[in-house]
Amino acid sequence: PLTLEEVRTLVELFYLPYHHGALAQELLEHFRWLRANSLSVGVPATAPDACGGARWRGRAQSFQRLCARACRLHSRFVSTAGRALLYDLHPYLWDIRNMLLAASAFVLWLGCQSITAPILLGRDAEPWARRGGLFGELQALLPVGNSCDLFYHPPPLFPSSQLYLLRPLLPLDKVGAVAWRGCSEVSQGLQAQLSRAPALPGRLLGSFLSLSPEYTFVLEDEGGPCGYAAGALHAEGFLQQRDSSWLPATRHKYPPELGTGGPALGQDALEEAVLFFHREPLAVPQPVLRRFPSLVQLGTAPRVLDVGASRSLALCLLSALRANGSRGVFCQVSDADRQQLSFYSKLG
Repeated sequence: PLTLEEVRTLVELFYLPYHHGALAQELLEHFRWLRANSLSVGVPATAPDACGGARWRGRAQSFQRLCARACRLHSRFVSTAGRALLYDLHPYLWDIRNMLLAASAFVLWLGCQSITAPILLGRDAEPWARRGGLFGELQALLPVGNSCDLFYHPPPLFPSSQLYLLRPLLPLDKVGAVAWRGCSEVSQGLQAQLSRAPALPGRLLGSFLSLSPEYTFVLEDEGGPCGYAAGALHAEGFLQQRDSSWLPATRHKYPPELGTGGPALGQDALEEAVLFFHREPLAVPQPVLRRFPSLVQLGTAPRVLDVGASRSLALCLLSALRANGSRGVFCQVSDADRQQLSFYSKLG
C-alpha cells in the first residue's frame, strides 16, 4: 500500500485551489527561479559568475528530484490504489505527471545550453484558457503556456503504472542505440543482422543529430529509449544545409546498391531507408517557412501506449524552440504514412 509519506505528497500536490502544499510550493519556487536565472548556466569555471552557475545546477537537481518523486507517486498510485479512488484521482495525477515530465526536461535543456536567450512569453491568455491549481501555474511558466490546446487531452481509460524519463539528448548517448530502440519500427533482432544498420536510424534522425542536436529530446521507459522529439529552430537554413552538405555525404556513405545486397530479413526496410537518402526532398513553400519558421519531428515506439508521455515530448520540444524565439512550427508527413498521421492526430 501507499506509505504515509506518499499520501502526504499526494495531498500537498492537490491542497486547495489557490493555496499549495509544501511540495507543490517548492516545485513552483524552484521552477520560477531556474527559468529567471538560466543565464548563469554554461559560464566557464573561471568566470566571475561561476558560483552562480553552480547554484543554478544545485537548484536544478533539487527540482529534478521533486519531479521524479511526483512521477513515482503516479506509478505507485496506479499500482496500489483501490479502483474507485484511482478513477477519481488519476486524471489529476496523470496531468501533473505529464506536466512535470515536460518541465523537468525543459530545465535539463536550459542547463545544457552554452548560449541562452531570453525566454519569450506570449500575451496573457484568456481566463478560460488555463486551469487552476498546480497544473495551471506550471503551464503558465512554460514558454508555450498560452497555447491551451496543447494542454488538454482526456486521460487514458486504462491507467498505466509505467515510469517515464524525458531528457535532452546527451553527448554520451549512443546515437545508434537511441534511434534503433526508440525510433525505428524494425525489430531489434534485425539490428545484429544488417551489416550497415545505421542507415535505418539515420533516415529518421540523422539530419537533426548532425545539424540541430541541441533540440533533440529522448523519452525512456524501464526498457530503455522509446521515443524522440527533434527540431530545427531555423528550418529554412536547416533544410538548405541538409540538402547541400548532409545529404550528399550520406548518399556517398550509403550507395543505392547497398539496398539490394543485404540479407533477406529486413531487406525491404533497408532498401527503403537507402532509397530515402537518394530521393530528392520536396521543397517547403516559402509561405509555410515565413509563418512557421521551425521544423519538428516526433515519434514513439509501439509499446508507448500512454499519449500523455508523447504529449510531454511535444511540450518540451516546443518550449525549447519558443524559448529561443520561434513563433510557429511545422512537420513533414507523407500522406501515405498512416502511422505518423495517427500519431500526430492523437496529439491533437
